[in-house]
This record gives sequence, C-alpha cells and structure tokens, in this order.
Amino acid sequence: MATILLKYGTLVNEGQIAVADVLIRNGRIDKIAASISASPSDEVIDCSGLHILPGVIDDQVHFREPGFPQKGDIYSESRAAVAGGVTSFMDMPNTNPTTTTRQELQNKLDRARGKSSANYAFFFGATNQNLEEVLAVDPAQTCGIKVFMGSSTGDMLVDDAQILEGIFKATSLVIATHCEDEQTVRQNLEKAKKRFGEQIPFSEHPNIRSREACLLSSTLAVSLAEKFAANLHVLHLTTADELALFKPGPIENKTITAEVCVHHLHFESSDYERLGGLIKCNPAIKLEADRQSLWKALADDRIDIIATDHAPHTWAEKQNQYNACPAGLPLVQHGLSLMLDAVNSGKISLENVVQKMCHNPASRFQLAERGFVREGYWADLAVVDLRKEQIVTSKNVLYHVGWSPLEGEKLKGENIRTFVNGNLVFELGKLLGSPTGQALDFNRS
Repeated sequence: MATILLKYGTLVNEGQIAVADVLIRNGRIDKIAASISASPSDEVIDCSGLHILPGVIDDQVHFREPGFPQKGDIYSESRAAVAGGVTSFMDMPNTNPTTTTRQELQNKLDRARGKSSANYAFFFGATNQNLEEVLAVDPAQTCGIKVFMGSSTGDMLVDDAQILEGIFKATSLVIATHCEDEQTVRQNLEKAKKRFGEQIPFSEHPNIRSREACLLSSTLAVSLAEKFAANLHVLHLTTADELALFKPGPIENKTITAEVCVHHLHFESSDYERLGGLIKCNPAIKLEADRQSLWKALADDRIDIIATDHAPHTWAEKQNQYNACPAGLPLVQHGLSLMLDAVNSGKISLENVVQKMCHNPASRFQLAERGFVREGYWADLAVVDLRKEQIVTSKNVLYHVGWSPLEGEKLKGENIRTFVNGNLVFELGKLLGSPTGQALDFNRS
C-alpha cells in the first residue's frame, strides 16, 4: 500500500482544530504532528486551506441489496457514500429477503465483501416471530438490533408487547428504533382517505404520520429501555415534543441516545407543496418550529448522532399519487455537504459536525479503531473544502436512481478526497480504484 503524507491540512478531531500533518502507512494513521518530513517513497498531498476530518460513519442507510436492484445495491450506493465523505455505513434489514435470520445476516456480509467502497455493518431485524434469532445473533457480526415500531416496513413491524419486552430485556446490543405508533398512523390515514379520497395531498403526510404517533412510540421505547436498562438508540427524531425524553450531555454517559437525519434539519413541512413525493419519508418532515428545535437539541447534545436514512426509490415511483408513492430519500452522497453548508451559515460548528457524524457513531456502536483521527487507527478520512460551492444536479449525483431532492440547490462546502482504510478512493469528483471496504469490527466483550 502507498505511504501517503497529508501536509498542511487543518485537522478537526476530538473538539480541536489545528494545522497538522497526517502520515498514512499500511492503511492506518502512522503519525500526526505539526510537521512531518516526507521520505522519498511518500506520496505527498498538499492540503493547504483544506480541513481533514475523520470519515463520516452513517449509521442509517438502506442500500437495497438484496431484492431491489432498480433502486440501488451495495456497489452503487457505497460509491455515492465515499464521494460524500462517508467511509463506513450501517445498513438496515428491510431488504428482500429481510435480514431477520443469522443466515441472511451472513449472506449480506458475504455480498458486501469485495463490493463495497466503504466499510460496512448490517443491522439485524426484529419481527413478531423471530425473538429466538434476535437473542442468538453473534454481537461480533452486527451493529445492533433494528426494531420498526411503525408501519413503514410491512411485516417487519413489531407491535407484540411481549416480544418488545423480550428484546429490551434480553439483548445487550444497541436497539435502534423507528418510532411511530401504528394505530395512530392508520387512524389518521383513514381520516385523510375520507376527506380527500384517492387525491391525498402530500402536505397531509405530517398529519398522517403525526407528531402524536411519533411521541407515543418514542415514549414507549424510552420507557422500555428504562425499565430493562437496555441500550436504546432512537432514530430520526422529527418533533420538538420528543426531545424532552432525552438528556443532554456526552454520549459516553448515556444508554439512551437520539438521532436526527439531515433532511429533517434541512426541509420543513411547507416544502411538500414544492417537492411533493420527492420528500415523502417516514417519519414525516414536520413544522419549521420542529426543525429549529432539532437544531437546538444538537447544540446542547440532547441529540447525539446525525445520519441520512438514505433510502432511494426510482424517479417513476416518486411521481405516483400519495398512497402509491414510497417513502424515502436518496441522501448519503450529500449528508456531509448539507452539514458543511450549515457550518458556513452559522447553524452548527465544524467540531460538532465531526462529533455527531464521526465520533459519536463510533462510540455508540463500539466500533474498533474508527471514527477518530488517532495514531494506530484505520485511516478513514475526508478532506473537505469549506469554501467550495456545488450545485446539486442529476448529472453529478451517483445514486443508482439518478436523482436527489436537493437538485438545484447550492451548497457551500464539499468533500474533495476520501480515504478508506488508507486507500484514496475519491478525489476531485472522481472515484478511484476498486472497492476496498471492510466489515466493521466491534470492541465488545
């Protein structure tokens, strides 16, 4: 492997920002210092005026493999990920077949080997019927247990109280929950059908998948975690109402944590009038007041992680009427860019972006030697230019589906180089080399 010396970059790591050189050797960070002298064999990259970050760890993506090749697969979506500075991802279990048996989990790991440009891990899915499988899964093989406490994934909905208690009581793994109350959502949908018939406007989505549905389900998840001292991570919060369930402070002191996704920070409910089904997602994008509350919760460390919930659907599917339009947005290529743009507009500090997108996912899921720029750790790095502006178009997105809900928007701040396991895999708009992603390891006893 090449020995690469990053010179004169501004390193953002563990709450500090300072100019430093970073030496990469044998796939790992060999040395970090104010100045490192290059040897004749080193490849030297001048990072003057640029910021060096730990690679982003996106703990919530849907790469659609196996089962949905028209939407994406591990190869296509991981390439989009590394273009956006994402060096590791955790993929969700609602594929076809679902990742709800140990054999299907192994099948996914086998599929990713040699195919993924980024490092990878896979959630194990819970159902009302597979409690024994959930409790038998090897903690070294999965990032956590995914529990859908809402109706967005069909037969993966877990609404059996006894099964839920069994999961929260018995597993030591992180339980990652999608929280929307199924009965409330169904009741709201029936009301909308009676009012609008088959022509439900997309602006009704946050009323159907309502704040009440979110709060009921999140409250249940937190109460179960408190009752059984479980490790709970509540995904994609959308409402101000839910924030009182979570405590501010460092993630290392918590067993109950919370997450926000970039689209819930970027869009608000009036955008449904303009974008319609393109931003239909579950849980729904809510009010501007909710969006502002989510930003405040990031600042006081009540929300611990920022992710994308990357969930591609074809352009044709997204043109359907409300009931036939699937929920989900392709975002993994632009999650970091959205947050760099927010840094430039003063909404969040660059140190906090790194904390929430790199350090905290590594800490929460006990990743081994990832998520920080430390000597001896794997060299997973993103080199970004905070000054560079980009306009998102269908011509520069790398998602298999070929579109983005951000098309036409100008974002200030862009990833320009990505290193995965010490390999330069993306540079100045071009993907380089063959996939070099590895299965993520965990520091678990």
